Amino acid sequence: MNWEKVLLIVFILGILVINYSYLDSLLIKSFDSSEYGKVQRIVDGDTIIVNDYSIRLLGINSPEKGEIGYDQAKDFLNETILNKEVKLVFGKNKFDLYKRKLAYVFLGKRNINSESVENGYSNFYFPEGKDNYYESFKSAWENCLDKNINICEKSENKCLVLKEWNIKSQRVVLKNICENSLNLKDWSIKDEGRKKYTFRNTVLNSGDEIALFPSDWNVTYVWTSTGDSIFIRDKEGKLVFWDSY
Repeated sequence: MNWEKVLLIVFILGILVINYSYLDSLLIKSFDSSEYGKVQRIVDGDTIIVNDYSIRLLGINSPEKGEIGYDQAKDFLNETILNKEVKLVFGKNKFDLYKRKLAYVFLGKRNINSESVENGYSNFYFPEGKDNYYESFKSAWENCLDKNINICEKSENKCLVLKEWNIKSQRVVLKNICENSLNLKDWSIKDEGRKKYTFRNTVLNSGDEIALFPSDWNVTYVWTSTGDSIFIRDKEGKLVFWDSY
């Protein structure tokens, strides 16, 4: 072997070593069904624009505009991923009814969806059934409850209790266990998604109960058969009760 060939081999090896991380990243992207792109805009706490396409973040549901926590959820995404390249990992279905892509958003190794839950900017939400991320997202929510921050902050009111939550009959029964009457005006009860019932002029005297059915929500059902959660909040938006199945 002459010196020219030796030098050429050394040169090629040097190029490969220098660009290993780039080539490795290129190969991963070539064989990965996920997508990559720059976050161009934050629509709200669970919707972003990447590569001119609307992306609905999987596994979470953030407060709607006008609700407590809306601005914080949106600001979190603005501060964390706006104008940055992210990886989109898709779930069982790639699109929702509104033609948005459904994805878990990763910034490096950080699961941004999960971080939104753990920091109390969103609750976990799995309308199509539990996937491989479910347990970690549930743990993120439980960690948020331990931190007692944002939408995980607990109410000081201990009078209202959930006496019954029957998924089959879709019946929810609440009871006032305190000696004093309890005004539920502007309190709310909701599922993991968008189904929310807000009390108007309801007062429960000591020992009184109130039963709620899907008709009170003006829907045919509230609680899904694949799994769901119940969130009861006081008028300040603080968490009175939570459970899931």
